[in-house]
Amino acid sequence: MKPLKDKVSITLDVDVIQQIKQLSEEDDRSFSQYVNLVLKQYLKTKTEDHK
Repeated sequence: MKPLKDKVSITLDVDVIQQIKQLSEEDDRSFSQYVNLVLKQYLKTKTEDHK
């Protein structure tokens, strides 16, 4: 069975990191959980736009 998640490394702007850290804390999520959530929501809207 394939793992459900995979590790990646990305480089982000410092201001983006700060905003994500703040928002993830407010939402009681880890940084990576929050990034994953935001990316999923973005991808969902992008795929809905192309229908």
